[in-house]
Amino acid sequence: MFFIIIALIIGNITLTFDRHREKQRGIPRLRDSRLKWPILGLALADAFFIGVFVLLLCAFEAHWYTKLCLILLGLLAEGLLVSLMAQWLTGKRFLALCICAVLVMGGYWASFRHDQYLRSITLREHFDYRTYRPFTEGSLVKKLDEEATLHFHDGDALPRMDGATALYPVYAAFVQAVYPDSMKDMNAVDFENTITCSTTGSAYRRIVDGNCDIIFVAGPSEEQEAYAREKGVELNYTPIGREAFVFFVHPDNPVTSLTLDEIRKIYAGETTRWDQLGVQGLGSIRAFQRDEGSGSQTALERFVMRDTPLMPAEKQNVVADMGGIVERVSAYQNHKNAIGYSFRFYCTALMKNFDVKLLAVNGIEPTVENIENGTYPLASSFYAVTRSDADENTRALVDWIRGPQGQALIEKTGYTPLNEKDEP
Repeated sequence: MFFIIIALIIGNITLTFDRHREKQRGIPRLRDSRLKWPILGLALADAFFIGVFVLLLCAFEAHWYTKLCLILLGLLAEGLLVSLMAQWLTGKRFLALCICAVLVMGGYWASFRHDQYLRSITLREHFDYRTYRPFTEGSLVKKLDEEATLHFHDGDALPRMDGATALYPVYAAFVQAVYPDSMKDMNAVDFENTITCSTTGSAYRRIVDGNCDIIFVAGPSEEQEAYAREKGVELNYTPIGREAFVFFVHPDNPVTSLTLDEIRKIYAGETTRWDQLGVQGLGSIRAFQRDEGSGSQTALERFVMRDTPLMPAEKQNVVADMGGIVERVSAYQNHKNAIGYSFRFYCTALMKNFDVKLLAVNGIEPTVENIENGTYPLASSFYAVTRSDADENTRALVDWIRGPQGQALIEKTGYTPLNEKDEP
């Protein structure tokens, strides 16, 4: 519509200008009426052509500079063609220059729309962890059916908590169960200092720096372990539950299962098209990744890639938050050729509004039963991480979490509790 309106405006301005010049020269207006509709038709046809070209360009998966080159080539080709036809029809260069101006504006509009498209897939996380805030009216936090056997009182040194976004509902339930009710009267600063959610990477840094006492996260990356060694801090990793690391695709993708080797080859850059996996019509594979140091990125590197180098991801395929990777692959973002990864509970329970299809791995689906019995190949523990110099209350809290009441809250929240094979 943008191109059509511009073409009509320029076409009418051009005809008015030509009529004015020909009137001054005494040229009959017969020529105007004869050429008016062919000229406008030509302008509309080319505007439509450029509109289709822009639409296809935005749907085409390529680097931004490849798209820019295609835009420039399209502009040059159309500019030459329209100039020749316009001069043949009217013998005047003014109309040709005006139509070329439309094409230049169309190229700029294409670039602008492409930038908007890239920004549109950098979305904020739609799960708000504060809906699980403990001691808050209307909170979704899970509660015990009985009085907790461990209970902190006013004046006690309360362990300061932090952790991964996906695990906030779990450790918020621990706070609700064992911390004093007076927390609901705390000011916002003190409350956030007692229980906060700064994501996995920040939580590891904060516990090493002494800004919190216990964090709830997946296993550390090599960089996070190195940071603790650099600061001379020893961390204790206590498994408190189990969760599945999952891969997912767009709901319209016919794939239902991939082997570990197939997933590894995708993220190593060896398998780049869906037809290499027997899926026709989806083109290239858009393999989204998380940012370095996130829990899910560490899980990808440790459990899937292992000794296989991970391919460098294009900037537009790296997602800074857990919710973003689900959004991009889901029906909402309509990336039918995409694949992504996260943790089961997060993308099924906390991101309910975004429809993705979880893949079976080696033919085993990531169900709670398969996580419990150990058959799903990418099930792993998540941890309560403390410093070796943790105080008595923090150590007591870890023991309680691994006990029957702590495990009951983990199960109530939606995660899988420990089994008898999991040792502290």
